[in-house]
Amino acid sequence: MWLIVGLGNPGPEYARSRHNVGFVVLDELALRWNRPMTRRHWESLYAEETRRDKTIALIKPLSFMNESGRPVKAWLEGTSVPPERLVVIHDDLDLAFGRIKVVAKGGHGGHRGVRFIQEAIETVGFPRVRVGIGRPDTGDEVTFVLNPFDEAEARLLPDLISRAADAAEEIVERGVASAMNRFNVWEQCRAGGEPAESTEEVDGCQSTK
Repeated sequence: MWLIVGLGNPGPEYARSRHNVGFVVLDELALRWNRPMTRRHWESLYAEETRRDKTIALIKPLSFMNESGRPVKAWLEGTSVPPERLVVIHDDLDLAFGRIKVVAKGGHGGHRGVRFIQEAIETVGFPRVRVGIGRPDTGDEVTFVLNPFDEAEARLLPDLISRAADAAEEIVERGVASAMNRFNVWEQCRAGGEPAESTEEVDGCQSTK
């Protein structure tokens, strides 16, 4: 079994915020698989799908971002799924808008949802799909992440969400290394370099399919 968790805050007032990108990617996967996320368990909305003999649970924690660790821990313990088969999808200020980055493990980088998951399950050893939202040129970062995407970003958002969903599917179906090779590209890529092959976190240029 695999658990794919999208991070966000519940409630209509947060639905269009940058911080809820993880929820939006989950919605895309649920739509692709025709599995509405209407069931409730362990403080989450969820849906289940079987693909290539693998059972996958799509999970939206309803605990608010800063308490995401509690429902994620409940899912891991209740299903006996190891952290290596937990995929967390979340927004990332440290990536330019439009970039996707898959990591096998690593620090939370200041993201409170990821931080509290790592603290609750006592490991950083789970794959993540980091969805770049960029940083504001001016102003408060908290206000920035809780506000909707601007008009220019909104036009490009469907492609970004689709690629993030592709990355999550790639992790489950072909593994983290395959997803990193497909979505993480070295800075040297424009000079003819090769895609990243390491399962460690790497820096890259614009994500590509």
